[in-house]
Amino acid sequence: MKKPLILITNDDGITSKGIFELISAVKSLGEIVVVAPTRPQSGMGHAITVGDTLKIKKSHIFKDIEAYECSGTPADCVKLAKYQIMKGRTVDLLLSGINHGSNTSINVLYSGTMGAAIEGAIEGTSSIGFSLCDYDPKVNFSHGLPYVVKIVKEVLSKGLPKNIALNVNIPAMSDDQIKGIKICRQADTRWQEDFDLRIDPYGRDYYWMVGNLINNDQGEDNDEWAIKNNYVSIVPCKFDLTSYKAITEINTNWNF
Repeated sequence: MKKPLILITNDDGITSKGIFELISAVKSLGEIVVVAPTRPQSGMGHAITVGDTLKIKKSHIFKDIEAYECSGTPADCVKLAKYQIMKGRTVDLLLSGINHGSNTSINVLYSGTMGAAIEGAIEGTSSIGFSLCDYDPKVNFSHGLPYVVKIVKEVLSKGLPKNIALNVNIPAMSDDQIKGIKICRQADTRWQEDFDLRIDPYGRDYYWMVGNLINNDQGEDNDEWAIKNNYVSIVPCKFDLTSYKAITEINTNWNF
């Protein structure tokens, strides 16, 4: 049987450890093509390049893997892969990651990792974004890779609902083994941000964004709870942001 065609991208850049680990984990499951950003693109969300040029060049960084580096964002990588690099071919699965750092709860809106996965879902491709909740660029991924393989096999075998991307977060390595996988909702959280005023060597002011994630969600069915309790969390995500409940309430209560 023909191997499934798997497109891999990320937001930490083509040289990050996470993408090497992801490729190594799944390369036996299909034909791999990599299209990833030339440089880190964390926090880009679903941004696309509209006011600048986009450049692609072939990369030989991965042994025996067809790979390209792109000057644009993660979403750009997915678009260019579909409409240029892999034009005329059907991608069976899009994988984004493995991200260095958490993409739970509200972070999904800012995440370039999930921006790429959502772009895949928009294009009708089964898509998964993987993140490890540890920001160390040299972090050990080994405890999470069996779960990456298990999830990828399930999606390749059973597929996903139309226009849905999975947001998968893996707990950081600890002395305790991961307890399993939880299918979750996105936790109700927000960032309480601050901007630290600093001075550059020339005496000019600049700001560095800092802050803390505030979690007021007391439920035990959300991704923040799952990670804190040492489960791999999976949140099925959609790109339709419409609040259908609000439509009903506004139509009922407002006068137009």
